[in-house]
Amino acid sequence: HVCGIIIFRWVPLIVLLCVSARAVDRSNFKTCEQSAFCKRQRELKPGRSPYRALLDTLELSDSRITLQLINDNNKVRLLLELYRLQGNMTRVKINELKPLKPRYEVPDVLISDPITETLSVVSQDENSLVLSLGGKDQRLIVSAQPFRLDIVEGPQVLVSLNSRGLLAFEHLRARKDTISHKISSTVGSMWDSLKKEEDKPGMWEETFKSHTDSKPNGPSSISLDFSLPGVEHVYGIPEHADTLKLKNTDGSDPYRLYNLDVFQYELHNPMALYGAVPVLISHSTDRTMGIFWLNAAETWVDISSNTMMFGKILDFVQVSSEAPQTDVRWISESGIIDVFIMLGPKPADVFTQYASLTGTQSFPPLTALAYHQCRWNYNDQEDVKSVDQGFDEHDIPYDFIWLDIEHADGKRYFTWDPSKFPQPKEMLQGLMDKRRKLVAIVDPHIRVDNGYKIHNEILSKNFYVKNKDGGDYEGWCWPGNSGYPDFTNPEMRAWWASKFAYEQYEGSMENQYVWNDMNEPSVFNGPEVTMHKDALHGGWEHRDVHNLYGLYVQKATADGLVERSGGVERPFVLTRAFFAGSQRYGAVWTGDNAAEWGHLKISIPMCLSLGLAGISFCGADVGGFFKHPSAELLVRWYQAGAYQPFFRAHAHIDTPRREPWLFGPENTALIREAIRQRYALLPYWYQLFYNAHRTGYPVVRPLWVEYPNDVATFSIEDEYLIGKDLLVHPVTDEGATAVTAYLPGKGEVTGRPIFGIFLISIPVFQRGGSIICRKDRVRRSSSCMENDPYTLYAALNSQGSAEGELYIDDFHTFNFEKAKQFVHRHLSFSANTLSSRNLAPDSQFSTASWIEKIVIIGGSQPSSATLKNADDTESALEFEFDSTLAVLTLRKPGVNAAADWTVILR
Repeated sequence: HVCGIIIFRWVPLIVLLCVSARAVDRSNFKTCEQSAFCKRQRELKPGRSPYRALLDTLELSDSRITLQLINDNNKVRLLLELYRLQGNMTRVKINELKPLKPRYEVPDVLISDPITETLSVVSQDENSLVLSLGGKDQRLIVSAQPFRLDIVEGPQVLVSLNSRGLLAFEHLRARKDTISHKISSTVGSMWDSLKKEEDKPGMWEETFKSHTDSKPNGPSSISLDFSLPGVEHVYGIPEHADTLKLKNTDGSDPYRLYNLDVFQYELHNPMALYGAVPVLISHSTDRTMGIFWLNAAETWVDISSNTMMFGKILDFVQVSSEAPQTDVRWISESGIIDVFIMLGPKPADVFTQYASLTGTQSFPPLTALAYHQCRWNYNDQEDVKSVDQGFDEHDIPYDFIWLDIEHADGKRYFTWDPSKFPQPKEMLQGLMDKRRKLVAIVDPHIRVDNGYKIHNEILSKNFYVKNKDGGDYEGWCWPGNSGYPDFTNPEMRAWWASKFAYEQYEGSMENQYVWNDMNEPSVFNGPEVTMHKDALHGGWEHRDVHNLYGLYVQKATADGLVERSGGVERPFVLTRAFFAGSQRYGAVWTGDNAAEWGHLKISIPMCLSLGLAGISFCGADVGGFFKHPSAELLVRWYQAGAYQPFFRAHAHIDTPRREPWLFGPENTALIREAIRQRYALLPYWYQLFYNAHRTGYPVVRPLWVEYPNDVATFSIEDEYLIGKDLLVHPVTDEGATAVTAYLPGKGEVTGRPIFGIFLISIPVFQRGGSIICRKDRVRRSSSCMENDPYTLYAALNSQGSAEGELYIDDFHTFNFEKAKQFVHRHLSFSANTLSSRNLAPDSQFSTASWIEKIVIIGGSQPSSATLKNADDTESALEFEFDSTLAVLTLRKPGVNAAADWTVILR
């Protein structure tokens, strides 16, 4: 294949559909019907809301508007806070006006207090309040009875809150049998209402299987509905093994967000998995918007679609009764309603808005974007050495080899098994000599063992999570009886970070990085294989903080890797559990998948959903964690994995070995080629991660993100874009000999059809109008390629032009930020002239890399090619032109990659 451009035709196939065996024990995990608060909330049907806005309580300040809401059924009052935020966002907070005790508000997820802008009152009458949201005639309308909020732009309703009357706020209360029955007649009706509310099961405790969840604070769940007129497509709320476009949940369980260790999960199922990001993206040809529900408790999300909408809101807002609409309902067990409505209007705007709240993807060291080799477990030092040599013997590059839980002494993390890994520094030095690295797992369950230093220190510092009675919480995990450090405690996190210092983590070196697994947290003998909800983190119950636990573990670990280097080196940390904001700390993967074609296929929408919710550094275990892949499946998975952000092979301890050279010479060659393509494209991946770190834009993205008006792209999930310039259509069907790829855009497809034996090719298309930088001299690791030359691939569009970027730094430190030490170039081709221009004139960095070759696709044959340097000196370039493929190759321009230069074709 030529220059990364491959075009395939569809060949009629007979496809046999294989249904995966159901390995997950679904009885271990709750349905909505088995979750008392979800069941209670879902019993509330759309209708007239009992909540009324008390407009006479309105208070206006420079940064917010507050007013009270009252539930006319029980007379409980809530406090509504409205904020207009910089960047076209609106924040809505609802809390009890006078709670019996504070309700949990999520800390540490927002990178700072959002910048507010002035809200002003446009008009007010006895039943409505109209506020200005700034430009484009945006208004926030508060309707008093029944209470609802509408955000409108001109005559168009963008989003409505509580239009279906599903706001429900379970107020904190004393248990009725603890209250004196000497109640005056003046509050008799209110008392009757409270007693009626408390008659529902599961409000003060509930039992699931053998576990009883005590609820000393009683029921505390919250719910709010959002209506999105004109919207048929919504995405996000990862993590679920399901389609990219969220499905209608009418008649089924809602999507569940509750971090859980789900053994061999099912596909196309709304049940919870390892991570939870409560961000939903809506998209239509008119607008892209986002809803960020900032709540760390167990959460369920209902999606329903219809065509019946409300009519007139105010005189200037008219709504059709026939337009499509999507309704979204959020239900959380505790906390407050704290929601950010990101008003777009374009996809890029929503990504920027969300990034301004929770931060951008961390910028990984280059090596982390290369290939990772893992299994549970490489047996010992000799095994590691043998696998490392195997890659060299078979000429396959890799950067990281991984060690799972068996490397530690009795699964005591921060230690090494003395018989299997007696000299870890010698092992690490051997890898370092080849410019390779290692990852060792460090899980957040700590073996309860008085001979274990880590346990004793946590015990002495009182850093363990407590059970409901105040003793240290203990559960069963890989080491046996285990304690769980309270990562919500900043002192605990600082202590944990200090344990990664080289003098503390004996045997570790600078080329050792970390993997945090089982951090949902996983408790084998706990309810739903996780921690009891009535366990205590300081003054808060685990039910309040559950989905934050994994984020805190990864944060503390990443902080430790930064600290051990004196703040110089960028960390690499992989986590299984995550939440909103986890993108700031490293990578995630899709957990314990299986060696089945369906799991390969589902990895695409799973990672695309994560990218839409801010987490770009995503991948799936290549080959499948459970079971044994066929040679065909393994090859296809390598070909797909090479084009996902995190590229790691991994396998269960009970599976046969599957290093890339164990499936015969032909398959070894195919896997080698897939991995080598990844290495050649590392400059492009690195540039995209740099841009993601700067802007929040996802590295891999659905087609509709770049083609928002092309309705045909809205449900496509078997192909995707890497940046905006590469389109990938992995082969995910057994026995496939061809695929059909949808190529969006006009004038953006370059090249002619190329046919061949399908298994040797990976369907990747370069966008016409783009320039992509590669390094075609592939070596044994990415570190060995740092100073190698670049080849530029310019694919011309129908206007004969193209543009791209080149980004270079030292590939591993924070100097790109702290000292502005980087190269950032803009490459453009127009009117037969290719030029390189500096995008960062105030940065200072020198590179030994140079431009080795330029390939121009879709052009015509010139009579001459001249290189003009920054000092205006000129030299003729050698070139050759393939008229069959319309490919012009310019050889050895020889200019430094950081220099200004121009190539002129005549």
